This record gives sequence, C-alpha cells and structure tokens, in this order.
Amino acid sequence: MTDLEYMGEAEALLRAVELGCDALNDDTEADIDNQRVGGMITMTFADRSQVVVNLQKPLHEVWLASREGGYHYKFDGTQWRDTKTSRDFFDDLSAAISLHAGKPLRICA
Repeated sequence: MTDLEYMGEAEALLRAVELGCDALNDDTEADIDNQRVGGMITMTFADRSQVVVNLQKPLHEVWLASREGGYHYKFDGTQWRDTKTSRDFFDDLSAAISLHAGKPLRICA
C-alpha cells in the first residue's frame, strides 16, 4: 500500500467514525463528545472516560485505545483488521464505545 492509498483509506475510516458518533448522538441517548485534531479522534463519554482513534502514518496503521487496552489495525484491501487477532476495527470500536457508554452502540463503516 502506498502512502497515498493509506491516507485515503485512513481518512475514510476517520470520517466514518465522526459520522457514526454524530448519528449515535442524534438517534440515541448516547452522549459522545467527539473531537478530531489532525489524524486523531477523541471520544469522551458522560463518565469522562475516553476512546481514542489515531493514525500511525509511518506504519500504515490505525490505533484504537480504550479501557480494554490498545489495538493496531492494518487495511487488508477491504477492511481494517487487528494485527494480532484479525478482528474488524468497527466491531472492536463498537464494543469499546458500548463499554464506555454503558449501553449497546454500533458504528459501521
């Protein structure tokens, strides 16, 4: 994957996360304060806990950090997959935000 291809896919992922948070705030009682600065999105929840998604450009990865730990994802041509477990980014993100919000929530690509 070239740097340009990585940035295209990574930006699409960040846009999906931002739009997903906005949709959850509009359609549910979730109260997710999401802020983007450059290649990083910080989602803050009512209890002040945070989930962070950030780009790791030199590695062509996206990282996810939450209460449960940190995860690294690489694009496999169709999806962002965890480098250790092959789990899908959006499945892991949805699990993380559900944990932090205390209710089942889902963000999709």
